[in-house]
Amino acid sequence: MDHTVYGTVRSRAFRVLWMLEELALPYRHVPCAPRSDALLAVSALGKLPVLVVDGTALRDSTAILTYLADHHGQLTYPAGTIERARQDGWTQRILDELDALLWTAARHSFVLPEDQRVPAVKDSLRREFAANLERLTAEIDGPYLMGEVMTVPDILLCHCGNWAVSAKFPPAPDRFVTYADALRARPAYVRTAALG
Repeated sequence: MDHTVYGTVRSRAFRVLWMLEELALPYRHVPCAPRSDALLAVSALGKLPVLVVDGTALRDSTAILTYLADHHGQLTYPAGTIERARQDGWTQRILDELDALLWTAARHSFVLPEDQRVPAVKDSLRREFAANLERLTAEIDGPYLMGEVMTVPDILLCHCGNWAVSAKFPPAPDRFVTYADALRARPAYVRTAALG
């Protein structure tokens, strides 16, 4: 299979690149910005990331991670199992309680036109993020979210932790830092980070 990832390492494309590294799959990386000519040539939506698999463009980092995990039978539990339902619950919770807050803060920092930004909203987003991360961290079940097995939501959660640091959100709980540092030490993560 031919895999081509569109997007910069400092975007949600990091998640896809990391997943491909974890799966030891060959890929081509096209670093590009949202709405760039290179991106619009494969996706009229113009949003990052895009993974082109054998000529078909897949969009949305979580959908891409889920596809790769399911297709290759790694970093996931099988569909239709209780474990997969728990895994999907983690995924949705991370997207709802962390990713959405980070994206809203980004929109009001540099994404929206300046006259549409409401910078004051960022204080409430930071407080909500910190409270959500504290609760979520208390539920981590082992070295990974679901115990001894790394799954898709671990990639999402670690990436949100990184994003929170660069967005100057409140410091994470010590237990979260330990969890995320272990993920960042994985060879696949190190290789992905080196791309940027």
